[in-house]
Amino acid sequence: MKLDTQLLADVTAFLNIEADMLDNKEYHQWLDLWLESGLYIVPVDHNATDYANTLNVAYDNNKMRLARIERLTSGNAVSTQLSEKTVRTMSRFRILDDVDGLVRVRCAYCLYEDNKNGVRCYPANLQFKLARDGGSFKIAEKVVKVMKSSQYLTTVSYLF
Repeated sequence: MKLDTQLLADVTAFLNIEADMLDNKEYHQWLDLWLESGLYIVPVDHNATDYANTLNVAYDNNKMRLARIERLTSGNAVSTQLSEKTVRTMSRFRILDDVDGLVRVRCAYCLYEDNKNGVRCYPANLQFKLARDGGSFKIAEKVVKVMKSSQYLTTVSYLF
């Protein structure tokens, strides 16, 4: 397999920007990174492939992403009133394929949240489908496979 280091660098830079926007609560700018048809998925079963027909923590189309951002920014949801600081780290980026303008990538991820009970850590594997968009990308699909996602995730007041 030939490694396209320029594509890997471009994808890594794009995904780092996405994580930075979320850490800095730049939610409306984050929405601009998405295709309107894009899906944000946090599955319960990590072996699932038919996300539309299985249980998910989140399965957001554009309408649901907009509603989620409204809840996160309005101050009306109790879980977001004391929304804490987060730090997202990513590593182990791997381009799975690049076919017909759609780049599939997988990486390791950890979300750290500082709250009144201390720092909590949510490790996950991320899978993206990125559509080429001029010199950049748009997110066609983001799948967040959070470790222990079948267990109780306490007061998740942010996006993974």
